[in-house]
Amino acid sequence: MDSKKFFIVGLSYKNASLSIRETFSLSSQSSKSLLKDAKSIGVSELIINSTCNRTELYGIADSYMDLINILCKHTKGEIEVFNKFGYSLEGPKAINHIFRVGAGLESQILGDFEIIGQIKKSFYQSKKLGMINGFLERLINSVIQASKRVKTETGISSGATSVSFAAVQYILKNVKDISNKNILLFGAGKIGKNTCENLIKHTKNDQIVLINRTQKRAEKIAGKFKVLVKPFSELNTEIRKADVLIVATGAEHPTVNKELIHNIKPLLIIDLSLPRNVVSNVNEFDQISLIHVDELSKMINQTQRKRKTHVIEAEKIINKLILDFNSWVNHRKYAPFLNAIKSHLEKPLMGVEEKASKFTGQIASYLKKNPESAPATMNLLIDLFELEIKENVET
Repeated sequence: MDSKKFFIVGLSYKNASLSIRETFSLSSQSSKSLLKDAKSIGVSELIINSTCNRTELYGIADSYMDLINILCKHTKGEIEVFNKFGYSLEGPKAINHIFRVGAGLESQILGDFEIIGQIKKSFYQSKKLGMINGFLERLINSVIQASKRVKTETGISSGATSVSFAAVQYILKNVKDISNKNILLFGAGKIGKNTCENLIKHTKNDQIVLINRTQKRAEKIAGKFKVLVKPFSELNTEIRKADVLIVATGAEHPTVNKELIHNIKPLLIIDLSLPRNVVSNVNEFDQISLIHVDELSKMINQTQRKRKTHVIEAEKIINKLILDFNSWVNHRKYAPFLNAIKSHLEKPLMGVEEKASKFTGQIASYLKKNPESAPATMNLLIDLFELEIKENVET
C-alpha cells in the first residue's frame, strides 16, 4: 500500500481551545459507531485517538475529506469550525506526526507517556472491529517501539508528570494541611486511577473517598490503593463533606452542577474530564475554586524546560525507526511483482529446459536493448542465482 493514502485529521490543544476540542471529542460508544460507519464507506483502516488534549483519526482513505466528514458526522463539531482550527496530514508528514504523538513529543505535557496507552487501546478497539490491516498494524507496532525506546533511552520523562500528577501537585501547593482534608475523587477510569495513585503517594491522606457510577470498578481500584469506596447515590453527601473534589468522569454531559454544590465552606474542584464534567457556573459561588485541564498544564513550565533538552535525542530515535518503517513500506511495493514471478515460475506450463531457454533468451534481449543497465542487471542475476561466469561462452 502507498503511504500517500495514509491520512491524519484532527484538532489539538495547540490550535483549538478546550471548548472547541470538546465538541469534537468521541466517547467509547461514538467511536465504535464511527468505525463501523467508516468501514461502510470504504475507509480500509482507521484508529481513533480521542483524549482531553486532542482528537485525531489515523486512517487509510481515498481522501482526507472522508475522515473529516465522518468525524463531524459523529461529533458535535462542524466542518467550518474544523477547517478553521483543525489540521490534515498525509503520507510522510502523517507518519512523522503519529511517531511524535506516540513518543510524547506532541503532548501538552512534554514526555507524557499516557498517550501511548491510549493509542494501544484504540488500536485494539479498531482491530476488534476489523479496521486494522497490514499497514496500521506495522505502523502502530513501530510507534510503540519508538515510545519505549524514547522513554528508556532519554531523560524526556524525567520528573515525569501528567494531567493527574499536575492535579495533585496543584492541590499540594494550594491546600494547606492536605493530609487531614477530605478528598473526594469522582471517576474510576484511567485518569481517575492514575490520580488516585498520585494522591496516595503524595498527600499521605487516608481519608480519600472514591465514587464511580459503576461501583465494581471503584472497588477494583480500592483493592490496590487504600481508599474508601462509596456508592454513587451518596455523591451529594460526600461533596458536602469534601474540601477537595476531583472529577475524572468520562461522561458526555456534565455530572456536577450547582445543585450538587453547597457553598458553605471552601471547596477546590479540579475537572480532569473532556468534555468538561463540571458546569462552569459553579465558579459563581464565592467559596468555590474551579480548575480545568488547560490551567493545570501551565504549572509545569520548569519540568517542560528540563525535558526539552532531551528532545533532540528522542527525535534521533524516532527518525531511525521512521526510516525502518518507510523501508518496509517501500519493500511492500514490490510484493505484487514478486508474487507474480513466483506464481509464474511455479506454473507447470513447460519443461525445465524449455523454461530455462525462454528465460535466458528474454535476458539476452533485455541486455541488448539496455546496454547502459546491462552491468547492473548481470551483477544482480549473478548474486541472485550465485552464478559462476565462464569466459568465451556464447549464448
